[in-house]
Amino acid sequence: MTDVAYVALGSNLGDRAGYLARGRAALAALPGSRIVAESSIEETLPLGGADQPAYLNQMVALETSLAPRELLVQLLAIEQREGRTRGVRWGSRTLDLDIVAYAHSTNDEPDLHVPHRELPNRDFWQRELAELRKP
Repeated sequence: MTDVAYVALGSNLGDRAGYLARGRAALAALPGSRIVAESSIEETLPLGGADQPAYLNQMVALETSLAPRELLVQLLAIEQREGRTRGVRWGSRTLDLDIVAYAHSTNDEPDLHVPHRELPNRDFWQRELAELRKP
């Protein structure tokens, strides 16, 4: 059974557009998955008031047979392959991948909330999601 996962991509270090492109390619290569739509890419200011470079952000609609937990494991592995290090909350990153929502699934565990708890607070996610959900 497949569902559509909405995955946000972000980068604010190095070749930002290159990291997004490699992120999209890695998502498309996941087992039982294919990208069915891509939002526009937009530049946004960093969250949390941190002094850091601007981000490039994009969202994709990923048709997938992976459940939210399985997809999260894959996203973390992709981030790590692209040099993502975790330290400061909302710190700079080579590639950030977030499950924003699923079309038909939800999840409520301490480390995985679908839809993402920050969706109401991120205007750019709302714009990108609306763009992907246009008929």
